[in-house]
Amino acid sequence: MHVKKLRTYLGGCLLKDITPDVVEEIKAQRLNEGVAHGTVNRMLEILRAMLNMAVEREWITKAPKIQMLPEPERRPRWLTYEEESRLLAELPEHLRAMMRFSLSTGLRESNVVNLRWDQIDLDRKCAWIYGDQSKTGQPIAVSLNSAAMAVLQEQPRVHERVFTYRGNPVTRCNNTAWKKALARAGVQNFTWHNLRSTWASRHVMSGTSMFDLQHLGGWSSQAMIQRYAALSAEHLAEASENVVRDGPNTVPTETVEVNGRTLH
Repeated sequence: MHVKKLRTYLGGCLLKDITPDVVEEIKAQRLNEGVAHGTVNRMLEILRAMLNMAVEREWITKAPKIQMLPEPERRPRWLTYEEESRLLAELPEHLRAMMRFSLSTGLRESNVVNLRWDQIDLDRKCAWIYGDQSKTGQPIAVSLNSAAMAVLQEQPRVHERVFTYRGNPVTRCNNTAWKKALARAGVQNFTWHNLRSTWASRHVMSGTSMFDLQHLGGWSSQAMIQRYAALSAEHLAEASENVVRDGPNTVPTETVEVNGRTLH
């Protein structure tokens, strides 16, 4: 869709003629058509990738800098436990296992799909994602909790890949079967990637520190997970009572009477 739209603006245009001014004009036209910032940005991302590829192949010497439009920060969407139960009941067995594993590890779809048995040490209860398989380019150490271990132990070793369907490796989770299961379960506004948000949200709401969550999820910085920080507020309720006068956490103090006045 985005490529076709780019053709309407750039059809017949030489690569060297795609200047920052041309890009800004395209952005303005799309916005005048009432297109959302996010949609425009997805189109610009494709254009930027195409221009960078042209530079790599030496078709042009330099790609123009493309400034993205501001987008409102997305609120984390996570499954309630009740939604999780409904959705699991509607999924085919292989996707059910992959969903359970994702909720236990927080791994991205591509890492779950491409996970091989030689990346897993069941004795040490750990797995690893290589740098060329991660979004940040850095390797990720995956600690396998009891739920993740249970999923792995249920999988037949019929292929080098862990998750299979009728003996063949699963190539995608966010597929038609997934979308139909969402509809049957009545779970709206939810994608496979939101399983990672669910995993992160549950960690924060259970008291996992932001430092530990960053390393568990393989994020490059804590800035990437700050949107989850507010979810821990209800778990700080006890600490918040520390400033309440005569509250449950008030430290008893000695009293001294001076000139008829009681001082604390």
